[in-house]
Amino acid sequence: MLEMKGFLRQMLQNYLNKRRLSKKRLVTKDGHCNIEYGNVRNIFAYIRDFWTTFVEIRWRFVCFFFVASFTLSWFIFGLIWYWICRNNGDLAWQNPPKGHIPCVLNLKGMTTAFLFSLETQMTVGYGGRDITPHCPGAIALLIIQTLVGSIINCFWCGVVMTKITLPKKRVKTIRFSDRAVICQNNGALCLQIRVANLRKSLMIGSQIYGKLLRTKINPEGETIILDQVNVDFMVEAGQDSLFFVCPLTLCHMINKASPFFEMAVDTLYQQEFELVVFLDGTDESTSSSCQVRTSYIPQEIIWGYRFLPVISRSKEGKYHVDFSNFAKVELVPTASCVKCFENEKCPEHPSGKGVENVGFEVINISDPASVNQV
Repeated sequence: MLEMKGFLRQMLQNYLNKRRLSKKRLVTKDGHCNIEYGNVRNIFAYIRDFWTTFVEIRWRFVCFFFVASFTLSWFIFGLIWYWICRNNGDLAWQNPPKGHIPCVLNLKGMTTAFLFSLETQMTVGYGGRDITPHCPGAIALLIIQTLVGSIINCFWCGVVMTKITLPKKRVKTIRFSDRAVICQNNGALCLQIRVANLRKSLMIGSQIYGKLLRTKINPEGETIILDQVNVDFMVEAGQDSLFFVCPLTLCHMINKASPFFEMAVDTLYQQEFELVVFLDGTDESTSSSCQVRTSYIPQEIIWGYRFLPVISRSKEGKYHVDFSNFAKVELVPTASCVKCFENEKCPEHPSGKGVENVGFEVINISDPASVNQV
């Protein structure tokens, strides 16, 4: 019983910690911007750009406006049809004389006027009500309602298709590692992030870059919130036009031009910053441009670890990607700071115990025998 209470207490504490950290972010892990606008006076700008407004609103509002637009148009044109028939004396309560020529046959009241409006706009004819050629106003209204109905249909078809094919849906299949690591790579101290494309269709012309966001006080004493510093990432093939066919390990070399140059293993978690990583590209299937975003705070950067390999090659010569190792890391000897790494005077990061990483669970790393190291 005590173990269960301790487990539940730990789960609640982890949840509260994650929620507290998420409120401090500008960009969430799934790429949404955690920002709100206040005192926006020019609200009519949203009306003037109504197409973008309808494309960006939630599906529940799209469904509501979809139903409301059709129902309201049927009702308004039903009122006009009722008014035309009333002026012509066609309604049942007007007791039309024998031999009277109506504008619309079998239109007796408001209910039948609404039904005739619906049948006209949706081109559904049941054969009970139809227009006669003796009322020019009714013929003109028939043409107008048909055109208006076509416009409404085209508008909502466009909205639905645009929302379905939005590039933000494609980015759901681009996955970043939940954590970043700092280790030695190719003779330099690097910050590494792993990214994978879960679809077989490529992202053409992919480019990766980052922004370090932090609060800064300039020499004039002015406090700059969200000061942005460029963080360059690259892979072995280069920085631009990545061949994004398999998971890639993105590397930022920590040198004197890097904003991480002054940080060390014992001061990293004392910093206050947010590393936002962007991946821009064009989907091969739809030719639509999209951007994937994620962010890392100091508690999500671990020093002295590297990612496990995820690519192996079978005996048949096929390449295999093992996503079970996508987020797993292993402890490696790493200098405790960049200056120590360059001067080679400081002891390396211990390879036995590692560094305590607040907010992360201990993971068991097992290297499957079927996976070849590459």
